[in-house]
Amino acid sequence: MPRKLLLCLAASAALVACKGEQAAPVTAAPPAPAPTQAPTHAFDAQINAGDFGELVKQLASDAFEGRAPGTQGEELTVNYIRDQMQRIGLQPGNGDSWFQDVPMTETTADPGTVLKIQQGAASRDLAFGTDMVIGTRTGQPEIRIDNSELVFVGYGVDAPEQNWNDYAGQDWKGKTVVMFVNDPGFHSNDAKLFDGKRMTYYGRWTYKFEEAARKGAAAALIVHDTAGASYGWDVVKNSWGGAQYDLPAAEDKEPRLQAQGWLSAEAARTLFTQAGLDLDKAYRDANKRGFKPVPLQASLSLDLKSTIAQKKSRNVVGVLPGSKRADEAVLYMAHWDHLGKHEGEEGDNIYNGAVDNATGVAGILEIADAMAHQALTPERSVVFLAVTLEESGLLGSQYYVNHPTFPLDKIAGVINIDAMSVNGRARDMTVTGFGSSELEDILKPLAAAQNRTLHAESSVQSGFYFRSDHFNFAKAGVPALYADGGEDLIDGGIEAGKRAAEAYGKDRYHSPKDEYDPATWKLDGTVEDLQLLYGVGNQLAGGDAWPNWYEGNPFKANRDAMMKSKASNAEAK
Repeated sequence: MPRKLLLCLAASAALVACKGEQAAPVTAAPPAPAPTQAPTHAFDAQINAGDFGELVKQLASDAFEGRAPGTQGEELTVNYIRDQMQRIGLQPGNGDSWFQDVPMTETTADPGTVLKIQQGAASRDLAFGTDMVIGTRTGQPEIRIDNSELVFVGYGVDAPEQNWNDYAGQDWKGKTVVMFVNDPGFHSNDAKLFDGKRMTYYGRWTYKFEEAARKGAAAALIVHDTAGASYGWDVVKNSWGGAQYDLPAAEDKEPRLQAQGWLSAEAARTLFTQAGLDLDKAYRDANKRGFKPVPLQASLSLDLKSTIAQKKSRNVVGVLPGSKRADEAVLYMAHWDHLGKHEGEEGDNIYNGAVDNATGVAGILEIADAMAHQALTPERSVVFLAVTLEESGLLGSQYYVNHPTFPLDKIAGVINIDAMSVNGRARDMTVTGFGSSELEDILKPLAAAQNRTLHAESSVQSGFYFRSDHFNFAKAGVPALYADGGEDLIDGGIEAGKRAAEAYGKDRYHSPKDEYDPATWKLDGTVEDLQLLYGVGNQLAGGDAWPNWYEGNPFKANRDAMMKSKASNAEAK
């Protein structure tokens, strides 16, 4: 969901892929209607603007109603993608099926919920949406927490390789931890602290809740600040104010908190002040090695009631079988879901999601078409995966990683396409998470052949690499590339690129205005981007290389262990 188009817009970025702005409620999907007319577009096997535009036009049409999971829009969408994969000549990618069911739990917290804070003789209630937001991932309709001790744990990070542990020296069972968003490097002037201003995974709010659960805490609250989060409190409030989706608890191999949420900056300042602490000084102290947890001289009580529903959506999976090593794979992916149709809104209430992410789905289909019709069939299999529920927390890709159609140690690399640039040709290409894996070594000479250079996203502090579907593969250890678009446009340079990014982020991102616009879209650059991504996957699928993460990358250990285990198993046979 985070986009190269939004790299200049950290402050306006929504809570993407992080229980981001939620899609329309997921309901049981009705049966798909019969096609009303035969397709009229004649597709060509080569990557070209006409085919790409036709695919986006259909996926982002009003008929698809914003592609919300579980709606008639899902039925139209997944069947259209399946039909295109069949046209191209792919094979069903999940056994004999094109689809992979993705179960989910829908949890809607009672907006009347309050957090009761007791500090000494003083008691106060924090209101949902104004002072805090909170929810549960347990799947339980009621969560009660009584008099849980509140403790400030800095950034809530336990990073052995950084010699950093904000939790050291205490038993956390039953306690509620309070922490800052982002990681220690962001608020420090020390460029060597963590990764400086560039957010690491330790800065992501998802990590913070996961780590708190591993430590045994009952609940966790993150102190919001706009700069550190890269979005305002209104995004937090709106994103957590409705239905939240998660995989069923049985799908999670790690513990979950009873409750998790955010504190507004104002509520946090009051909490710290009442404890005799200065919030600004707490930020400074939390950036120092050797930080120790600080009791807030307060307790929290909560009676959280939620409406729970069990539902499902679908991934679409197609495969081009390899000619020599069909048991190995390269995987292309894009998310098909968007925010649906918002009943009750006046005017245009269909969130078409043309850029986000009809372009990505069209992109993987165009690459699939080119690969399926090239002279030499790739030696490795190539998987084309259109996932659901990216907008609800990367759930479709998470489910696929838990239930892969190829073992993860047989996947040589992942290429994710999420919201392609439609701003025209560029002199550069943005690699989100630049410097992560050896997949970039394949991309670099291909980009040079187009007279283009590679570079990182401009808003490295926003952690965009952790906000799209490839990240679930990365966490598991599989090298993943997330690259497209450029900032230095042939027509207008860097300033034109910034203006285009700002216009999209301000006017169209996650709004009904994100529509296919053949009059203004410049697809010559999009085609060049697709040619590069096709080249990376084709080279990887045609060879026997096993790219890894670069040294120092936090995901390398998982890949090394995975490949070591594979080698040991092969020797045992």
